[in-house]
Amino acid sequence: MMAIKTIGLKKIFKSGFGKKIEALKNLNLEIKKGETFGYLGPNGAGKTTTLKLLIGLLYPTSGNAFILGENIQNVNIKNFVGFLPEQPYFYSYLTAWEFLDFYTQLFNIPQKIRKKRINELLHLVGLKEKHADLQLRKFSKGMLQRIGIAQALINDPEVIFLDEPFSGLDPIGRKEIRDIIFKLKDSGKTIFFCSHILSDVELICDRVGILVHGELKAIGKIEDLVETKLKSAELAFSGLEEEEKEKIRHFCNRMIEHSDKTLAVFNNRESVNEAIKIIMENKGALLSLTPIRETLEDIFLKEVTHDGQTT
Repeated sequence: MMAIKTIGLKKIFKSGFGKKIEALKNLNLEIKKGETFGYLGPNGAGKTTTLKLLIGLLYPTSGNAFILGENIQNVNIKNFVGFLPEQPYFYSYLTAWEFLDFYTQLFNIPQKIRKKRINELLHLVGLKEKHADLQLRKFSKGMLQRIGIAQALINDPEVIFLDEPFSGLDPIGRKEIRDIIFKLKDSGKTIFFCSHILSDVELICDRVGILVHGELKAIGKIEDLVETKLKSAELAFSGLEEEEKEKIRHFCNRMIEHSDKTLAVFNNRESVNEAIKIIMENKGALLSLTPIRETLEDIFLKEVTHDGQTT
């Protein structure tokens, strides 16, 4: 069974003077149970609109969507869904414990298991016992993201929607949130999240989709989307005289001089082989050879710029 399925999902907003904005165009999407799916796109592409349609905060203009086989119009499906918006609102005067306890009551979680559930979630998101009685106004951005994820998991959902979970975080905070998502992934949860941090998407996701101007332009496994051909190669060497370096400089893309080594970048295999030959014949030292292949960022920029949209 598919965890998420959309059929011709469309959303049109009406603006002033009778103008219509097509925010989402005939989205056809299938996400399997237990899959981690990255939803990418520049600002205004329709990513958040898609999430709001799926969780019922917006109604589609046309088309259908299903979560765990049930139509999204079925209110009961909300019991199996968790959601962290891009800019969540927190009752800052509440402590972390009070905040989570409030949500357990919204889901009618029995009193006798609330304490256990809250403790499990605080542990999962890496908040220590001392943070439980701390008001949210005293939390850092990273801590708020973690308590937000805990809130999204309060009902032990099967499908989790995360809108820009890495937004505004420093590298340490991003790693902490990434580790939480890995734990959720290992537990078999279906995760659908939007993000601009492509390096994290590459690490986490089973598949990705790229949305541009409300239209799904590419979808698939990262290794299938990314071309396997060599894009360029970086060759580091040392021990050559200036005359030999100049020979290499003539057919490399660029050359960077460091104190004790030289880095040359090439865009084809033949030039790399010729450079290695010059280094070996002149008793230079070949320090490293690094092939540079197409990345998810390259794919993303290609789809966005091809469509004439920039972030």
